[in-house]
Amino acid sequence: MRFLARSLLRPYVCPSCRRGLQSGRRGFASNSDEIPDIYDVVCVGGGPAGLALLAALRASPLTSKLKVALIESQDLNKARNWSSEPHEFSNRCSSLTPSSVSFLQKIGAWKHVDNSRVQPYQEMHVWDGQTGSRISFDWSMETSPFESLRTVATMTENANLVRGLLLRISELDDEGVSIFSNTTVSSIQNGADHKDGPDLSAWPVLSLSPSPSAVSNVPSTIAARLLVGADGINSPVRSFADISTDGWDYNRHGVVATLSLSEPETPVFPVGTRTAYQRFLPSIGGPIALLPLPNNHASLVWSTTVENAAYLKSLPPHAFVAMVNAAFRLSMTDLQYMLRLDPSATPSSGAAVSQHEDELQWRLQHTPLPAQVPPLVTSVQERSVASFPLRFRHASSYISPRVALVGDAAHVIHPLAGQGLNLGLGDVASLVSAVECAVSHGMDIGDLLSLERYVSERYAVNAKIGGVCDLLHRLYNVPGHGPVAWARSLGLDMIDNLPFVKSFIMKQAE
Repeated sequence: MRFLARSLLRPYVCPSCRRGLQSGRRGFASNSDEIPDIYDVVCVGGGPAGLALLAALRASPLTSKLKVALIESQDLNKARNWSSEPHEFSNRCSSLTPSSVSFLQKIGAWKHVDNSRVQPYQEMHVWDGQTGSRISFDWSMETSPFESLRTVATMTENANLVRGLLLRISELDDEGVSIFSNTTVSSIQNGADHKDGPDLSAWPVLSLSPSPSAVSNVPSTIAARLLVGADGINSPVRSFADISTDGWDYNRHGVVATLSLSEPETPVFPVGTRTAYQRFLPSIGGPIALLPLPNNHASLVWSTTVENAAYLKSLPPHAFVAMVNAAFRLSMTDLQYMLRLDPSATPSSGAAVSQHEDELQWRLQHTPLPAQVPPLVTSVQERSVASFPLRFRHASSYISPRVALVGDAAHVIHPLAGQGLNLGLGDVASLVSAVECAVSHGMDIGDLLSLERYVSERYAVNAKIGGVCDLLHRLYNVPGHGPVAWARSLGLDMIDNLPFVKSFIMKQAE
């Protein structure tokens, strides 16, 4: 925890001091006579954060005339033409807060997101699988006249959001906009002082390497007045800027899948209400969450040990479904036993069900169910089960001269609160605001003085949320019934019985 405190509470360094500290941080390119194409803003990374940045810059009257470029190694034409059957959903989904949806509406992108594949939800039930302590939130009971403020979050597939952002960018004036997809950045260096051209010695210059399927007009080099890294946890832009990161691996994997649910025999909640469920499993390695999707589907995120994740992915579909249902219903002892069953074994009775299904059915007869468990999972979508490693990372700074980091390039947190993409969109909104301020005051958008507003708005916020998620992960990975388990259970029960505290937490989630 001492390391966490050091990474989250790094002392502030003033811009003039940081210039001195970073004066020798980057290698310089040779004095080539070739003058690169010059852009005001270059963004590396064409995920939701990078595309939102481009759309926001183009949508703002103050920044719409800036010359901007985006570089993405994947084929964005495929992303623009993405489509899926109504009963099939991607396993890469995000839970967008009302603030994120409001930002996407402001920049004109939300209207291009397919609403039939979007699911708002108003309720959330969280409980401790070890002690049974629980807390429930109901945003549908909020008194706000605005429906968006009575929604805890909105589920959407990342592919649906990416397509919507691309359609919004296409809708805007394309003059001064360059999107280089199927293109990688082979190197980033400081430019040179050209005898017959501009002095780019303090500007990032990117060498581009297009794939054979890329468009033919990709330049060999481009220079950026402001280079934005939206290029993920292993960000080349962050490496170029010599910005360090603190963090650790959790030795946990997040198992994801798309599930079909049964309709409850007796609706527990009002018609039209959708609910998210999360159960902490201290003896298993992390929480399991079920987040609603349209047409009675749900997105699964199960944080667990690397060994358990490999085991779950090895199961046939019917056994995997049984394990998910067990994780929301059975005791830790029963669940640990089922995680040791032979994936290929059949029950001794010779019944036409898997050993996992047989064990679940028998154990449910002897297990008192927690109140308000989710509907039973009936099937798992083919090829939707996957996993990814869980990590914590936080950059020592989000800015450097002519460089800014957003999203996973700046911070990576535990997914238990579903805040990863929301933090990235918050970064984009703040950075665009800082660029607007610089443009309106005639300032250089790549100067540290222009960028300090962005880092001052976002660094502490992201550090706080990342720290809380890390603390919750550690707190709920302590098994047994000792002081830690007693304290966390008491905390949940107290909050659940204090409406004003719950209301405060609900407002923070927006």
